[in-house]
Amino acid sequence: MTDKQIDRIRANGKVPLFIDGEFVDSTTSDWIELNNPATQEVIAQVPVATDDEMQRAVESAKAAFKEWRDVPTVERVRYLFKYQTLLKERQEDIAKVLSEETGKTFADAMGDVWRGIEVVEHGCGMTTHMMGETAENVARNIDTHSYVHPIGVCAGITPFNFPAMIPLWMYPLAVACGNSFILKPSEQDPLTTVMLTELFAEAGFPKGLLQLIHGDKRQVDAILDHPDVKAVSFVGSVPVAEHVYRRGTQNLKRVQAMAGAKNHMIVMPDADKDQVVSSLVGSSCGAAGQRCMAISVAVLVGESTRDWVDDIKNALGAIRPGAPGDDGAAYGPLINKKSRDRVRELIQGAAAEGADVLLDGSEVTVEGYPDGNWIGPTLFDNVTTEMKVYNEEIFGPALCVMHVDTLEEAIELVNANPYGNGTSIYTKSGAAARKYQYETEVGQVGINLPIPVPAPFFSFTGSKNSFFGDLHAYGKQAVRFYTETKTVLSRWPEDDVPDGPNMTISMR
Repeated sequence: MTDKQIDRIRANGKVPLFIDGEFVDSTTSDWIELNNPATQEVIAQVPVATDDEMQRAVESAKAAFKEWRDVPTVERVRYLFKYQTLLKERQEDIAKVLSEETGKTFADAMGDVWRGIEVVEHGCGMTTHMMGETAENVARNIDTHSYVHPIGVCAGITPFNFPAMIPLWMYPLAVACGNSFILKPSEQDPLTTVMLTELFAEAGFPKGLLQLIHGDKRQVDAILDHPDVKAVSFVGSVPVAEHVYRRGTQNLKRVQAMAGAKNHMIVMPDADKDQVVSSLVGSSCGAAGQRCMAISVAVLVGESTRDWVDDIKNALGAIRPGAPGDDGAAYGPLINKKSRDRVRELIQGAAAEGADVLLDGSEVTVEGYPDGNWIGPTLFDNVTTEMKVYNEEIFGPALCVMHVDTLEEAIELVNANPYGNGTSIYTKSGAAARKYQYETEVGQVGINLPIPVPAPFFSFTGSKNSFFGDLHAYGKQAVRFYTETKTVLSRWPEDDVPDGPNMTISMR
């Protein structure tokens, strides 16, 4: 198999839209440059879809839904089985493109694709997830049963940092539930979603079920305002998540908006130091720290853990960034110059505010790639809650270290933070772990695990300012988000039972 659309993009330099079952060139006059973050080379031009193209996409999705909703669930998931097979067969090819446009290491890119495939696999069990409930004699001679129905045209607005995984959190489950879907990926790395869409079409899904639209805030607002879009899934920064949630719900849509975070790892004195250090390195700098589940704050509990900072510093200082294809690199560049400059400013600000900058990665260089968006491993010690570097999501390969005397202080610190995506505790004490998981006000908790991202048959349950909405991504909650329940009460009086020897019922 060949990457027809990727080859086409490399030939003409234009990223296509996917409307009504076909890849089409946009008629827009407004284009966005897609740059390689390791070199600044222009990979392609990304279209800002026109109003007409947006309307055509919605109309096509609406028409497709009318027929798709009547397709039995067991038939819908057969398409999904084919799709997940194609994704597995092409995982490496997708990862290569993903690595090029995001700067991720190939191993990281492979993981990005695989976590998305796992959600598609979960969607293959939609036949049981779409089952309703039944109860006889809820009142005398009255029975009740419920059905689960799709809701219509759904949409997804996805970020740059996981261009395979996060779209695959959304449209496969929405489509398996019987809906159609409009996907607006990040304009900073749309090639991965072009490949995902091409394989979706190759799997044989009816045309119109998935539309791929590119653009910026204008296209996001068009989705949020369109009356035929019934539900919107979003992942991104806190300010944009708040905008999406407010505008979408104001227009009476269902919205799940997953936002940023400030994730803490609590380190108890009895923890395994080597395990803690290794986990902190991977969870703070993996994917260049550009993930909402990164551990960006290490909270060391007790006096005996204070000298662990030197071990953390040595371990972080031993890794480095590099371009895709560099097997010795721990992570790649940041997505763009703006992100790199912002992290540099936060590093400078932390020093000015009194943090001890033990490692400063702001001026790191990578041989052969002088124009890359590089930030080296960065470590701050003695960080306080008043500092900007603590209160803002860094979204770079940086770790803040804080010190408290007791577990109770650590819990108080975490609960006072406005974000609630994830947290971890490292300890050998079951009592300490249980106290922490019970009392901490965070949606996802890891015990001796650094990044507590649930498997797809659970749900991604961020809380507080890390999530706006009622129903979370993937798992059972996603099925509820993409469906509506209809409840039927029935009463058949016994006096109406027909008599006679020939009253047989035909099931034809």
